[in-house]
Amino acid sequence: MAEAKVEQLRIPEDLQHNSAADFLEAVEVSRQVRIDTWGNDFLAYTPAELFALCHDPYEWYVVLVARLDGKILGRAGIAMPLDDNTELAHVTLDVLPVAAGQGMGRKLLEAAELFVKGENRRIVVVETNHPAADLEAADEAGERIAAAHGSIDLPLKSREARFASNAGYALERAEQFSACALPLGADLLGQLTARAEETHQGAYRVHQWLDACPEEWAADFVRLEKSHNEDDGDHGTWSVEQLRESEELSRLSGRRTVVTAAECLESGALVGFTSISLLGHRADVAFQDETVVQKAHHGKDLGLQIKVANMEQLQQHFPELRAIYSWNAPENDYMLAVDATLGYTSAGVTGQWRKDFNNAQ
Repeated sequence: MAEAKVEQLRIPEDLQHNSAADFLEAVEVSRQVRIDTWGNDFLAYTPAELFALCHDPYEWYVVLVARLDGKILGRAGIAMPLDDNTELAHVTLDVLPVAAGQGMGRKLLEAAELFVKGENRRIVVVETNHPAADLEAADEAGERIAAAHGSIDLPLKSREARFASNAGYALERAEQFSACALPLGADLLGQLTARAEETHQGAYRVHQWLDACPEEWAADFVRLEKSHNEDDGDHGTWSVEQLRESEELSRLSGRRTVVTAAECLESGALVGFTSISLLGHRADVAFQDETVVQKAHHGKDLGLQIKVANMEQLQQHFPELRAIYSWNAPENDYMLAVDATLGYTSAGVTGQWRKDFNNAQ
């Protein structure tokens, strides 16, 4: 029986030339895997999106493919940060359902690990996806894998969890993955805004923008983002200059960003923000990004107010949207409650698995 061959995919100069055929085939593999997992392709990269990712100046993105009889049946995407966290590599594995159980995922992961070791990357993070229906069907009485951080564990009965565990990865954390159908009704959004304003008694002013932060708020916005990243253990640099570079990169790729921030009227400073991203080449799906509220301003429904205002802005500018997705840590009870109020329902769980070659024996 023929064995799959793993090789590095050459990134074409453009997507129109004949040389792009393998790249487009690899993108389609990823799309089919997401359709099989989630029932739709909302979480799949378009060819243009993945092509832009391969030219990101802040991270090096490499694609490995597994071929059998000349056909691409699996792929591994390897993302390696270039400025900060330069010991780290993120690996995304996709294997078509028809090739599942043949060891192709293992071969791809081993090849990806060998590649990142050669680039002196010592920590690898792999993501697994677990639809809600699959988790409900899992035997709750069976063995489960506890995450190092957070309260969600995963059943070892899950094929994805068993694969990562057998490959020597430890479950770092698992996040709640939620979906919300759009559009939301104006009455609901109005009621939630009124509730938030009643809670904090008009102590804040909302500011909104698309794509580029206004200059007057740029330093405050960077300060909030940097503080949030440090709370998550990321102590890398972040500046207004880097913010502008990131905004320009998003503009060139066609991505859009919808942001709502909150100014504390007493101090005149921004104390919270929330952002939503849209891919550059599809108009039906959006993704909830960070929502940050400084701890001193918790308990005042400020998170609710800025998320509602941002949803209003989102629907005003992008009426064709049909769904938005969000990820939350399970211990973030307040934000999960806000999302539930907005109409989000659980779609499943994503697991973040980590292997540290520094600790390897």
